[in-house]
Amino acid sequence: MSLTNEQRQIIHELASNCCEYCRIASDDRLSKFQIDHVIPIKHGGSDDTNNLALACLKCNGFKGPNVAALDPLTGHATKLFNPRRQRWDDHFLLNADTTITGLTPEGRVTVEN
Repeated sequence: MSLTNEQRQIIHELASNCCEYCRIASDDRLSKFQIDHVIPIKHGGSDDTNNLALACLKCNGFKGPNVAALDPLTGHATKLFNPRRQRWDDHFLLNADTTITGLTPEGRVTVEN
């Protein structure tokens, strides 16, 4: 991936320096955050800013090159949460114990994936 410094800055600003999947602040992690392709290049994604998201190492590794998974509630194939097209609060709930609950099919498959 060959991103410009301007693209990296835009992604960090859009994400408010938080992982766009789990919402942890970059200051709360020891490892550097990564720029994730929401839709991986191998699935037709691009290096366009609208396809890039800030992700902690754990979330980026967990998501990997996946774009969809089976909803654990319904068993239907469902696309993963897209932080550029969807609002986090519509799909997830941050619990008091800092775990995340998926509220929608997209939220559930992203949490379970």
